[in-house]
Amino acid sequence: MSIESILLQIDAEITRLSHVRLLLANLGDAEISVTEPATKKALAKVNAKVKAKKKRILSPEARQRIADAQRKRWAAQKTKSK
Repeated sequence: MSIESILLQIDAEITRLSHVRLLLANLGDAEISVTEPATKKALAKVNAKVKAKKKRILSPEARQRIADAQRKRWAAQKTKSK
């Protein structure tokens, strides 16, 4: 393996990692043009994971319990400060 081919591989890896970092920094919002097949696969996997995140939804009962607990904490804090 020649030094030239090693340098080309290192440059390709740096490019791939730069693309992945940019994608992660923008949480999948960035459109990046990629020419290497290995990089396309890596970016597709990252995109799939980012898009797979679902919004967490609380039930009305859970929201009510959280609100009641917060009111209780506020009341305790208010009585402490008096």
